[in-house]
Amino acid sequence: MLQLKNIVKDYHTGDEVVQALKGVSVNFRRNEFVSILGQSGCGKTTLLNIVGGLDQYTSGDLVINGKSTKDFKSRDWDSYRNNSVGFVFQSYNLIPHQSVLSNVELALTLSGVSKAERRKRAKEVLEKVGLENQIHKKPNQMSGGQMQRVAIARALINDPDILLADEPTGALDTETSVQIMELLKEIAKDKLVIMVTHNPELAQQYSTRIVKLLDGNIIDDSNPFSDEDEAKEDDGSYEPRKTSMSMFTAFSLSLNNLMTKKGRTFLTAFAGSIGIIGIALILSLSSGFQKYINDVQEETLATYPVQITKKAMDYDELLSKMVGNNEEDSDHNHAGEDKVYSGDIMGDMLVSMVSDVKENDLESFKNYIEDDANGFTKYTSDITYTYDTPLYVFNENSANGGVAQVNPSTTMTDMGFGGMAEAQESTADFMSAFSYGSSSMDMWTQMLDNDTLLKQQYDVLAGHWPENKNEVVLVVDKNNEISDFTLYTLGLRDSKELSDMVSTILAGGEAPELEQMVFTYDDLLNLKFKVVLPGDLYKKNDDGTYTDMSSDADFLKSAVAGGLEVKVSAVI
Repeated sequence: MLQLKNIVKDYHTGDEVVQALKGVSVNFRRNEFVSILGQSGCGKTTLLNIVGGLDQYTSGDLVINGKSTKDFKSRDWDSYRNNSVGFVFQSYNLIPHQSVLSNVELALTLSGVSKAERRKRAKEVLEKVGLENQIHKKPNQMSGGQMQRVAIARALINDPDILLADEPTGALDTETSVQIMELLKEIAKDKLVIMVTHNPELAQQYSTRIVKLLDGNIIDDSNPFSDEDEAKEDDGSYEPRKTSMSMFTAFSLSLNNLMTKKGRTFLTAFAGSIGIIGIALILSLSSGFQKYINDVQEETLATYPVQITKKAMDYDELLSKMVGNNEEDSDHNHAGEDKVYSGDIMGDMLVSMVSDVKENDLESFKNYIEDDANGFTKYTSDITYTYDTPLYVFNENSANGGVAQVNPSTTMTDMGFGGMAEAQESTADFMSAFSYGSSSMDMWTQMLDNDTLLKQQYDVLAGHWPENKNEVVLVVDKNNEISDFTLYTLGLRDSKELSDMVSTILAGGEAPELEQMVFTYDDLLNLKFKVVLPGDLYKKNDDGTYTDMSSDADFLKSAVAGGLEVKVSAVI
């Protein structure tokens, strides 16, 4: 039935190899009581563990009913241990919070047997070991002998072919030991019982066979079983029975275990929940804070994008000259004298402004960022280019009555500050070195070429996002208001009101309260403007030169009439 063929078992401790079994070969009958004797450390328990499938041999073979176990997988060993082998330990290994009946039922539970069948078979085996009246007791309410009987009953519940006992009487008194040995002897009448013991008297009295071990080798066998006899007994029909447990049974066992230790379960759940909640809060804060940072970055860059201009300058020296910070120049130190001298600041400022202006190589930079090999575009949401050529936009039906230029803005001129506007225009190229590159008076700006970012920053109140080159959007604030400055700039209010307002204030009067204008979305979506190319505002002379005709009303009206019509497609 059971054969061990040249079994070797090695244990590795660091670089040292300890050989517990050194080629053990032995055959066992279907039913006999075998006692394994030997000194401590001779390999008795190791041999028992290998027979029971609790430990794996290093080499050799364990044969069950003629079937080799060399190719056994983990599930095959599980089935063998649960269905073919029963274990009885010196320390009983009972579950303290379960009743005697529940302890015995456990093996059948793992095998997927129904509750009614488990209860019936458990009572029968407990009756067999003489504990039919103790089924509802807990292990701590029983004597050592009774607990060992429970362990034997649990080992027998699955009707195994082999019963393994490791020092079953080691913790019992003499009288109780005799009772346990009598029970094992009775069981051995129809099963193979293999017992490890240090007591040669008990082995001699109750065993049908004694195998002695010394230093990992069998040195004596009182009743050997030959290979020929083994071959006659084995039919080679062994197949491990599969173990299975239903989901409901597993859930019931888990729930029962949790409810048995309510305090431990509560503390574990409480501590676990604190940990889970803490981790969830940390992740939430981290994720939320990162999202907030990302949103702030997107909103900031959408409003104030990084701009690189054709010309740039270093402000440090210019600011130093403006505040007269030239104390380090000892030649100009006249402190303590009774005269006052003029200081040359304007000259130094102009020299600094001119000499510190640097011109950027935008053409090379443009080629660099557009080269996919440099990977620059993956770090940007949009890249746009602006040029020195202004965008001339007109309103043919302005509130002023007739054609009005709405870009570049003429609002400062309309207010009577024409000289200031002209000065700003004449110095625009120079001041672009330290400005944003476009007049703050202009209302027309280029949209970002990033739909995702635009839709994150703006809500469409009416209409649709531009789909054609001649469509624009009108931006209102979060209160659905448009500033009167924008209305004057776009020609939707009469700019004469501005000049009258300035005259009144300069004369010492108070600024008049203007009537509030209200627009429907349809009013704004019906707005139309004309874009005129700068060259179309000039007339070619007979001598090949060109004359600016933007101040000629008739010429301007004709040029605007032939311009590209631009429509408002959305209010956002």
